[in-house]
Amino acid sequence: MTREEKSIAIENLTAQLAGTNIIYISDISGLNAETTSNLRRACFKAGIKLEVVKNTLLAKAMEASANDYGDLPTVLSGNSAIFISDVANAPGKIIKDFRKKSDKPVLKGAYINSEVYIGDNQLDALATIKSKEELIGEIIGLLQSPAQRIISALQNKFAGSEEGAE
Repeated sequence: MTREEKSIAIENLTAQLAGTNIIYISDISGLNAETTSNLRRACFKAGIKLEVVKNTLLAKAMEASANDYGDLPTVLSGNSAIFISDVANAPGKIIKDFRKKSDKPVLKGAYINSEVYIGDNQLDALATIKSKEELIGEIIGLLQSPAQRIISALQNKFAGSEEGAE
């Protein structure tokens, strides 16, 4: 790879990093062609971009980015693949699902909404992070619950008084 090609690759990676707040870095080495293809297909269906990257180029892109990746560049060794998503828990769920059949992919780290997570031991927590839509749904449900109880109580009260009036 020439210097110019490296420079272009770093610019492209920097642009990708700037366009998202959710990045998972994992090691997918050792997966056979069929499993890798299945992983890519699952990522595509979930709206996740999966890309194998050179560690040095990714580290330089992180350095050039406006985001603060903290200690995340320290996990860049060996083979690395990045998962870029709009949903915080989607890559974690995909990785966890694939780990049922194999010991790969191994999570190296993640950057989610300015928070840095390092290590494969974070996978369970990351897979269960609630998305923005899920949190909004829960809040709406909590807000509706007391109102629904009041309406139900009033309906029961009025239903009972109408029966007594007959």
